[in-house]
Amino acid sequence: MTQVFLACSGDGSFQELRASGHADFAKKGHDIVCAAESFLLRTAVQVLESDGSGLVLETDAPRRGELSFRVASPGTASRERLVCVADFIRNGMQSLSDEYPGCVSFREETGFGD
Repeated sequence: MTQVFLACSGDGSFQELRASGHADFAKKGHDIVCAAESFLLRTAVQVLESDGSGLVLETDAPRRGELSFRVASPGTASRERLVCVADFIRNGMQSLSDEYPGCVSFREETGFGD
């Protein structure tokens, strides 16, 4: 099972994400749940990294099945963009967790870093 933790500030802005584990829906290379998780999280990282606002994102993927990324410095990134990224992750991961409860566990903390 993949464990996903999303942390947002009190205003809903993205702060941090940690994901670890494997969905184990199907064998390696054929796991649609893993592919969906990877797509969602990689897209979120790309959106944050391409912001052009000086946002500094720290990412870590120490081994297969582990990914974390967090805002180290928001630069001039808009609150709306950070809220939108949090909404994107939340909606996508909650949908996967609802549809594949034995494969994805999603948890969120709000007020993180306030």
